[in-house]
Amino acid sequence: MLCDVTTPQDLDDRFRETLAALPAAERRRDPADPVTDDAPLTGAQVLDLFDAQVTSRQLDLAGRWLRSFGEGFYTIGSAGHEGNAAVAAALRPTDPALLHYRSGAFYCLRAAQAAAAAPSEPGSSGGPAATGDPAPTAGPATYSDRGPSTYPAPTADAESTADSDPSGPAPASTSGGGFDAYADAARDVLRGMVASSEEPIAGGRHKVFGRADLAVVPTTSTIASHLPRAVGMGLAVERLRRLDSAGRRTGGGVRVGSGAGVAHVPWPPDAIVVCSFGDASVNHASATAAFNTAGWYDHAGLRIPVLFVCEDNGLGISVRSPEGWVEATLRAKPGIRYFSADGADPVRTYEVAAEAAAWVRRNRRPAVLHLRTVRLMGHAGADAESAYRSPAELAEDLDRDPVVATARLLVDAGVATGEELLARYDETGWQVRRLAEEVLGEPKLASAADVVSALAPRRPVRVARAVADAAARAGGPGAAARAEAFGGKPPELTGPLTLAQSINAALADGMLDHPQMAVFGEDVAAKGGVYGVTKGLRDRFGPARVFDTLLDETSVLGLGLGAGLAGMLPVPEIQYLAYLHNAEDQLRGEAATMRFFSQGAFRNPMVVRVAGLAYQEGFGGHFHNDNSVAVLRDVPGLVVAVPARPDDAAPMLRTCLASAAVDGSVCVFLEPIALYHTRDLYADGDGEWMAGYPEPGAWVAGHVPIGRARVYRVGSADDLTIITFGNGVRMSLRAAAVLAEEGVGTRVVDLRWLAPLPVADIIRESSATGRVLVVDETRRSGGVGEGVIAALVDAGYVGAARRVAGVDSFVPLGPAARHVLVSMDAITDGARTLLAR
Repeated sequence: MLCDVTTPQDLDDRFRETLAALPAAERRRDPADPVTDDAPLTGAQVLDLFDAQVTSRQLDLAGRWLRSFGEGFYTIGSAGHEGNAAVAAALRPTDPALLHYRSGAFYCLRAAQAAAAAPSEPGSSGGPAATGDPAPTAGPATYSDRGPSTYPAPTADAESTADSDPSGPAPASTSGGGFDAYADAARDVLRGMVASSEEPIAGGRHKVFGRADLAVVPTTSTIASHLPRAVGMGLAVERLRRLDSAGRRTGGGVRVGSGAGVAHVPWPPDAIVVCSFGDASVNHASATAAFNTAGWYDHAGLRIPVLFVCEDNGLGISVRSPEGWVEATLRAKPGIRYFSADGADPVRTYEVAAEAAAWVRRNRRPAVLHLRTVRLMGHAGADAESAYRSPAELAEDLDRDPVVATARLLVDAGVATGEELLARYDETGWQVRRLAEEVLGEPKLASAADVVSALAPRRPVRVARAVADAAARAGGPGAAARAEAFGGKPPELTGPLTLAQSINAALADGMLDHPQMAVFGEDVAAKGGVYGVTKGLRDRFGPARVFDTLLDETSVLGLGLGAGLAGMLPVPEIQYLAYLHNAEDQLRGEAATMRFFSQGAFRNPMVVRVAGLAYQEGFGGHFHNDNSVAVLRDVPGLVVAVPARPDDAAPMLRTCLASAAVDGSVCVFLEPIALYHTRDLYADGDGEWMAGYPEPGAWVAGHVPIGRARVYRVGSADDLTIITFGNGVRMSLRAAAVLAEEGVGTRVVDLRWLAPLPVADIIRESSATGRVLVVDETRRSGGVGEGVIAALVDAGYVGAARRVAGVDSFVPLGPAARHVLVSMDAITDGARTLLAR
């Protein structure tokens, strides 16, 4: 029945019947000739596409087979989307790609391209030369701007006549290698399906399309969350390409800076970024952000070479995209060139994709390729399409099967017969089934330690060494440049600094030591930040390294994600903590997962500066006074730093920058707004909340490792331990002074790091007094204090403990805030109650 025709068995039967019924052409055509008289593809190249498509189709069938007996864990397939193989053929294997989960044929073709372009002899260059000159390949193909030299360039239109001259590298043909050309890709995909720990990119943690040697960046969601990253990658590739210093190009990529500040960009300088997604994702806020950012920068004259590929099958699981909506939406995006093709026509898809890729490569501007596809076998294995699609709709999609369309083209052209193509299909199916049986016996991740091993490596010794090396450079060969950057008066000579001034100086030192570092966000450049924290940085380091972004936190973080992946050290600013929450998935789902799902093959180092927490005087409301940090502490592997004092801020920021550079860490540097310009501690004019900035020679001694607290001792420090952070440090020290007058000795523990918590320091300092007061300016429910108490319980702490925390409320405007936030009086009262037990 037609209502069941999208089951694996029926799809296979229908394919076989169709191929068997195809009449042979009157004459055979040489595969080296164009597949039709006016086609840009030879018969052999269309056979390459067919093999990639068939491999992808057989992988989909194998996924359903594995799932049928409980050995497969992923059944979202690419059936109906195999036209994307022609898109891969139009690109270079060195163009970084972020792929939709229906991009199986693209992935297979990319793997074959890379294999064909591999070095033919030891020591030869397998990739394109950095200068764009032709590079040696394993086969006879040469490079042109449109694809393999045997792929003639499509006719340029009036807007892209500059593209008609071939220049620069392009992918080599797969040269009709049969299944052998796709075996590695098929094994990769099958290993992902069975969660094999030998899967080359995610190691059994997820089924993704990704491999560093194929320039395929793994994405774990296709609900558009990877699109902002793609824009960031494009911006970074173009910025690094334009750097004009000598020696910055080397090998197949761009090399920036010197010494410990070197960043290696893994793609050629004229690479473009390709990013595929489904039609339903057009409606997602992340997609809107990405398109808007690409268009905004294009309108502003900045170049972002990104090719978006919308694979439009008309459905988001069961929800239909209204007829014409996707095209109207994509055509309306300002600053983004629109191209379209029918994925069931491999020749036309290649022509349009090659034209689009060449336009983006030549003009360094964004474009979108609207690729019309169909979806066969439903959304996934458990999806019963008959519940929401009619038999006529299913039959119509089957008539547009792209693999059948490619087979029909080959048969009509006389390149092959239906029987010959069916033999290729069966041979591929047998090989895929053989590989599936092989990977079934491969090991799975066997322990929690195995699972988290790739999450967020911590190498504190290397980080400390990086800080020491930075100090040596700043005090030695870089001393003159440092003095010049600070106008002849480095910050250690300016006297005590506030928290904001200390962060500003540390950012400047970071920019000096990390040539690939960039500071960006809303209002950070010309204005110098809402609170002046980035004041003067643009004047010192230029608009290419300190720049304003549009007002969209998703895009700000997306730019950081892409820039880090491209080899930069991004330091984006989120203007207020409350503004982070509409974009937090860029941290959780994209940033923190990159190492986890690539076993460290890819990383996106980043230090996100966030102005946050409460207690601002005269400027209130929950948007500018936000104490919600639970979402940050819940992200595995994320580093969350909260500097309270100026003399902690600089070393903690240096540690975060070093950790990002050394370990690829994603750090959130949460800066207490109310303490930015605070000068006094106990009394007006005492200046005790300010601190001097250390000279480079003191950076090593003052190094603050991730996860280490700071302890202040007041009086005997034997009676009470107060554990706190941020604004709580200043309030607790003031409370401790009051308690000291009552004969109570207190040790105040500044956590400094909310993730990972300094558990060893918490336990040691709590056990020293046996009485613990946790002062938590976040909320009682989901606040930091819960983690501190849990750490004590887990460690077997048997002393007394009490919490003083914010009320479970948003922060209201004006004096009302005092009713829901922690106060110094609440701390002293809590301490007295605890001491009275």
